Amino acid sequence: MTSLSTQSCDACQADAPQVTDQERQELHPQIPDWILVEEDGVEKLQRHFRFRNFVDALAFTNQVGELAESEGHHPAILTEYGKVTVTWWTHKIHGLHRNDFICAAKTDSLFSGD
Repeated sequence: MTSLSTQSCDACQADAPQVTDQERQELHPQIPDWILVEEDGVEKLQRHFRFRNFVDALAFTNQVGELAESEGHHPAILTEYGKVTVTWWTHKIHGLHRNDFICAAKTDSLFSGD
């Protein structure tokens, strides 16, 4: 199986299918630190990252922003003192797509320095 962090996002159309339960069960273990959350009926992937200070949190936020631009897929990012919360989901389909799992894995790689 190819690592999610080495894959690229596919262009997602409004009629793209959300991940199936089986796909979710296969993909989620590859990003174990991410939780599934539901907001306004939309399933999302979310993770909190801890930092020593605001400067480090902001630097990470900027790295995630650069990742988002390079993949053409954009998360919600909340930057606070010592903490960044990243939430991935696919806006066009109001739920989770494989792209969200790929970007979550790539976000993990940024955090771990891989």
